[in-house]
Amino acid sequence: MTDPSTRAAARVIAVVPARGGSEGVPGKNLRRVGGVSLVGRAVGSARAAALIDTVYVSTDDAAIAREARATGAQVIDRPSGLATSIASSEAALLHALDSLAADPEILVFLQATSPFIDPDDLDAAIARVDSGECDVVFSARPSHAFLWRDGDAGATGVNHDQTYRLRRQDAEPQFQESGGFYVMRVDGFRDAGFRFFGRIGIAVVADLTAVEIDSLDDLELARSLAPIVEGIEPIDVDAVVTDFDGVHTDDRVHVGADGREWVTASRSDGMGVGLLRAAGIRLLIISTETNPVVAARAAKLGVESRQGVHDKRTVLALWAAEQGLSLDRIAYLGNDVNDLGCLDLVGWPIAVADAHPAVIAASRVVLSRSGGHGAVRELADRVLIAAPDQPTLPSAPIQEESWSQSAHIR
Repeated sequence: MTDPSTRAAARVIAVVPARGGSEGVPGKNLRRVGGVSLVGRAVGSARAAALIDTVYVSTDDAAIAREARATGAQVIDRPSGLATSIASSEAALLHALDSLAADPEILVFLQATSPFIDPDDLDAAIARVDSGECDVVFSARPSHAFLWRDGDAGATGVNHDQTYRLRRQDAEPQFQESGGFYVMRVDGFRDAGFRFFGRIGIAVVADLTAVEIDSLDDLELARSLAPIVEGIEPIDVDAVVTDFDGVHTDDRVHVGADGREWVTASRSDGMGVGLLRAAGIRLLIISTETNPVVAARAAKLGVESRQGVHDKRTVLALWAAEQGLSLDRIAYLGNDVNDLGCLDLVGWPIAVADAHPAVIAASRVVLSRSGGHGAVRELADRVLIAAPDQPTLPSAPIQEESWSQSAHIR
C-alpha cells in the first residue's frame, strides 16, 4: 500500500471512518444493503460526487480495507486506540488528516451507517462551504416531532408547550441530523477539534433516505427501502447465470406414483431468455439436481447447463474463465442458500422475490417476481435496457403459460 503521506494533496477529500468492531450490529460496515456493503455504498457516493477529489477509508480492519480498495477508495490504517467504541469520530478524522502530506481545504466526513447518501447532496454542501457561505454543512431531515422528557415528576415537553397543541402546518420545522455527511473547512476543524464550528448550515435530505443503521432493525429497514429509494436500475452485464429450481420453476415438484416428477416453468421466462440470446448475452444454468428435466428445459431454451453441481461457485468461476468473462460483468440469479457462493462471486448478485432471507441479504437486486412466475423475464428486461444491441421487445405483454416436463428421479 502506498503511504498516504507521499501522495499529492487534494483540495477536497472524503473520509469514511469504518472500524471493524460494532456492538449493535456485528460486522456492521461490511453488511450489505441492496447487495453492496455499507462501506462500499459510502465510497460509491463519495466517488460519484463531482467535487470530491480523493476518497479515503480509515479502518483498523483488514477485511474492510480490502473492501475499501475494491470499491475505489484509498486506505488509512487507523491505530487500535482510535478504533474503540469510545473513540470519537473527530479523533479518527484528525488522524486521517495527519496521515496526508498536506491538509486539503475541505473535508467531507461520511458515515457508512447511512446507506443512501446522494452525491448531488454532497456536491451542493461542498459548494456552500467552498463559496464561504458556511464553515460547516451537515445533512438533516425536517422534523415536526413533539419530544418529551420523562422525569420523577412526570413527563414534560422538551420542544413544545405541553399545554397547547400547535398544528403541524403552523409549527416551524426543527431538524434531525441524518448522520450521512458533514462537510467542513479543514482549518476551522483543526482549530475547533470538533465537527461543528463557525457558521453552520443544514443540507436538508429526503426523509426516505435519512436512514441511520444502529441496530439490526435499522438494517432490515434499509434493505427494504433500497429498491424504493434507488428505483429500477439497468443491469449492465455480459452474461446471466441462474439456478434452476426456484428460479425457472416455483420450487415445487409433482411426484407421481411411479416416481416420475413434473415441474412447471413460465413461457414468459422463456421469451426473456430468447431476447437475451438475441442480444448476445451469454447464459448458463447451474443446478444441484441431476435430473433430465433440467437438461430438457435448458435445451428448449438453447442454454448451456451444468447439473449435479455441489460446488456452484467453482463451476461458475471456471465457466467465466473459459468464456473470457469478468466476474464483475456477470449477473447470478438464485433463491436458496446453496447459491450464496455464486452470489458472493459476481458483480450482480440477484434474488427472486421469494428467496431465502440470507439470499436476499446477499443480493444487490431483489426482483419483484418469484421463481417460476416471471423472475427470469424481469431480470432479462433489466439487462436488455443496458444491452447495446437490444432486440425489439414485443409490444404486448406475454401471457404466462405453463411448461411441464416429466422425468424419472435419479
